[in-house]
Amino acid sequence: MKLTKLMNRIVLPVLFVLYMLTLFRIILFKFGSIDTDFLWKRLQKNLENPNPEYSMHRMLYGNFIPLKTISVTVLTPSIHEVINLIGNILVFMPYGIFIVLLSKSKMTSLIGVFIQPLGLSLLLECLQVFFSIGNFDVDDLILNSVGGLLGYGIFRLYGKYVGIKQL
Repeated sequence: MKLTKLMNRIVLPVLFVLYMLTLFRIILFKFGSIDTDFLWKRLQKNLENPNPEYSMHRMLYGNFIPLKTISVTVLTPSIHEVINLIGNILVFMPYGIFIVLLSKSKMTSLIGVFIQPLGLSLLLECLQVFFSIGNFDVDDLILNSVGGLLGYGIFRLYGKYVGIKQL
């Protein structure tokens, strides 16, 4: 089996799965251990006794104003907020690279590259609210999407520079 076929069939999908597991762990568990019992209990509680007031209360803590968190971080930066801002971009850059590497078509549209990390980020933000393990922040959607676009763009430019063709 040629090296390219090996990469396409085995190595890339395995790396992508490992990346996705790491991404979910970082965003949903903030580098802590993945406690499936905790998640299962939260899921059971939410499904057995859906409480609209509780959900609305959780949503009130979220940020639905675009660029609010980003502007606060830029105007009055704290180390935690700056790490969060940069981290949201960096953690999604590999996703943009995987979009290129795992794509069947030669060219993926810029809109498609924007929508994929946006959709994944939206899923993660909603899971944080649903499991009560974080707050929804529209700025995270923006930063994660920018990270995906940057990863995609940097990989495309690098590929053109060194002559890498899509696998």
